[in-house]
Amino acid sequence: MLFAASLDILLLWKGRSDPVLHIELRRWADLMLVAPLDANTLAKLANGICDNLLTCVIRAWDMRKPLLFCPAMNTAMWEHPITAQQVEQLKNFGYKEIPCVVKKLVCGDEGRGAMAEVWTIVESVKSILEERDMSMQS
Repeated sequence: MLFAASLDILLLWKGRSDPVLHIELRRWADLMLVAPLDANTLAKLANGICDNLLTCVIRAWDMRKPLLFCPAMNTAMWEHPITAQQVEQLKNFGYKEIPCVVKKLVCGDEGRGAMAEVWTIVESVKSILEERDMSMQS
């Protein structure tokens, strides 16, 4: 679906003055939420790879705007040492982690790696938007 949407956008782009989707999206959004953030996309972001619409938007992201990410992967992947390094790299960029939780995973295993509960994510987004509104009013 994303690939098809990206192709449609490429077909619409004909000249220098035409909008570039990942730049238009970065300008439009007040906040970026990546939920779930799988191990593959985490690795891409931590290493600066931008080979799809999501990673291009994030690479072009306005660092003055909040970016939240919700890791979600199998426990074995979560516990791999590279994962902690990659999560730390995103935090060093200024992105905010909404930590994964322990529960039964899609694969049937039980352990840490499940995406945070939706209500936790919603509360985090609301909190950041409220803080942003307060700082803009000051």
